Amino acid sequence: MYNFDYIKPRTLAEGTKRLAGDMEAKPLAGGQTLLPVLKQRLNQPSVLVDLAGLNLAFIKRVGGKIEIGAMTTHAEIAAAPEVQQDFPALAELAGNIGDRQVRHRGTIGGSLANNDPSACYPAAVLALDAVIRTNRRDIPAAEFFQGLFTTALEPGELITAVIFTPPQRAAYVKFANPASRYAMVGVFVAKTTSGARVGVTGAGQNGVFRHTAMEQALDKSFTPEALEGVATDEDMMSADIHGSAAYRAHLVGVIARRAVKAIQA
Repeated sequence: MYNFDYIKPRTLAEGTKRLAGDMEAKPLAGGQTLLPVLKQRLNQPSVLVDLAGLNLAFIKRVGGKIEIGAMTTHAEIAAAPEVQQDFPALAELAGNIGDRQVRHRGTIGGSLANNDPSACYPAAVLALDAVIRTNRRDIPAAEFFQGLFTTALEPGELITAVIFTPPQRAAYVKFANPASRYAMVGVFVAKTTSGARVGVTGAGQNGVFRHTAMEQALDKSFTPEALEGVATDEDMMSADIHGSAAYRAHLVGVIARRAVKAIQA
């Protein structure tokens, strides 16, 4: 690692002030992405601003919605009675992220701020048009994700909470890389009062995206069979040593049908 300073602010204002005043400062949430990057000497921060002491780990019901603090770990989300009762698809999603160590250290805020193209949460957040709350504003999911590892967050802006409106029914299914447990393709399907919504992660060249063609098909008939023949554009898909663009395009259809079937079960 490179040399860097470390601070643990006592207030959100103190932490955001330090981050806003130094373009090379980095926030530290669960550290499950940042620390490996530092070990590989791929990032050289001037200071790490530890967010652990800012009281941002919480889960609560607010007016029919679920508000989850940015520093809430995947394991806490998976085990929370409120999430299991009101939003079981999110609890299952969180409970299948990475391995046990990742789930007990990684946080929802850190995952969303990093916006890894294979992360699981973005599929749920985008599919349900969740609200990402920061120290400055509320950002709709449709405006938050802006490409690979890129978000609407500005310098000195930190995620403080994520606000979900639980759907009528939902399911998340992923085809996981057997080593990393990241999604090669992950599909979150939700049945809401305003219609079907489908979020896809792990496959798109530009990161997470909504599959509007699948949504239109499911609005006509919310069945796995309705997705037969609904194409996914190969030109939108990423390709690497783990799978070609054509393979991932095919997987999107397979995984989406499995998610709809899980909802019907």
